[in-house]
Amino acid sequence: MQNRRHILNFTTALWTVVLAMLSTPAGASFLAGEALDTAADVLAIVVMIIVPIGAIYLFWMVHILPEKIAEKNHHPQKAAIKTLCLLSLVFGGMLWPVAWLWAYAKPVTYKLAYGTEKHDDYYLEAAEQALRQEIPLEHITQLREELDDLDAKGQLSPELKRVRKKLVSAEAQAGGTPVKEGKR
Repeated sequence: MQNRRHILNFTTALWTVVLAMLSTPAGASFLAGEALDTAADVLAIVVMIIVPIGAIYLFWMVHILPEKIAEKNHHPQKAAIKTLCLLSLVFGGMLWPVAWLWAYAKPVTYKLAYGTEKHDDYYLEAAEQALRQEIPLEHITQLREELDDLDAKGQLSPELKRVRKKLVSAEAQAGGTPVKEGKR
């Protein structure tokens, strides 16, 4: 039994020596010399310059996402959400979840106070689309009626009064019943 063990150990040692003599030397890289230096320089530039710029860009894009959502949804408080996003950048992102929730929140109390839950830009964009006849007459009429309701409550800003005039002229162009300026 002990003889077998010695033979097994001897055979294992012999194979180890033979395989070691047949193997090629190990290399740390597939590159050598000047190519290795060039690859290391390129990698260093990428890691030290491009990766931080990409990380800063990604951080910025994530932090202005609530602002983009508020603009897309015509949130009436989008300027405040934009300010909160910028403050979140200064405070290391701690205010970002608040901006995110605020961008998706429906401004119920804003509608109670101001009569609408859309930013003035919504009506301005709709009026421009109406003048180009890109939206149907029913939608133009609905928008004008919303602005008429705001005007009746005395909550129509001078800018929205100009938008209402545009909607009236767009409604007349689209073949709707012309509405006089004084009519509410």
